[in-house]
Amino acid sequence: MSECIKNRYEFVLLYDVENGNPNGDPDMGNMPRIDPQTGCGIVTDVCLKRKIRDYVDLVKEGEPGYEIYVKSGAVLNDQHAKAYAHLGMKPDKKKPKDDELTKFMCKNFFDIRTFGAVMTTEVNCGQVRGPVQINFSRSIDRIYQQEITVTRLAVTKPADAEKGQTMGKKQIVPYGLYRAEGYISANLAKKTTGFSEDDLELFWDSLVNMFEHDHSAARGKMSARKLIVFKHDTELGCCQSHILFDKVSVERISGDRPPRAFTDYTVTLSTDIPDGVSLIEKL
Repeated sequence: MSECIKNRYEFVLLYDVENGNPNGDPDMGNMPRIDPQTGCGIVTDVCLKRKIRDYVDLVKEGEPGYEIYVKSGAVLNDQHAKAYAHLGMKPDKKKPKDDELTKFMCKNFFDIRTFGAVMTTEVNCGQVRGPVQINFSRSIDRIYQQEITVTRLAVTKPADAEKGQTMGKKQIVPYGLYRAEGYISANLAKKTTGFSEDDLELFWDSLVNMFEHDHSAARGKMSARKLIVFKHDTELGCCQSHILFDKVSVERISGDRPPRAFTDYTVTLSTDIPDGVSLIEKL
């Protein structure tokens, strides 16, 4: 594995959804998440991290150092037990006196090395704050939550056979362009998890391609549209992150007509970039 990253980064990811539900809210009948005050759509950081994990698990399956800690069917205590078994230790619920258990988890699990993890369960491997953090995504404009009734010709129970069909619901957004912002700390990578240059390239690749292997009837058409990266010359960075985020502006050009495609927007990148920062368009 390559050496730890030595530069701080910020990034802006633009992605859209067409006739799908990017992130349903179970407390609201799985309707697309929304900011009730503005009407803008919301996608949680957890949702995007899930897609990143799934992509890495797909392309790095079986490779040492790229196991996924949080995945479907995983028992976290069993994941922790791997560290104890490797070090010849008996599982314990007390906080480990040294960090060898935590180091093992960081070395072997990509998502711990990237996002960090709280591993203070009955089989305690400590906790670590990851160098990569992602904010909630927010749609550029208000979204329209739509619930569509669908029919199914098959029935579930023999008693319902005479009905001939059953009814169901699908929750969608006709169209929404979402913006996510994130941070990558070289300082935390060096001090805590060992997040490397190879890990960084895999992370960029996952942001670009995570929707390509996550298609489903519920999510509709989701696509990564733009990935803008700000690379600092130093480990601690050269300016505040919000200054860089403001260099990326997205405006709707469809007038009074509701947006229904990425071409209804224009993305402008400022050329006034602070000294010591490079702007890189990954997509």
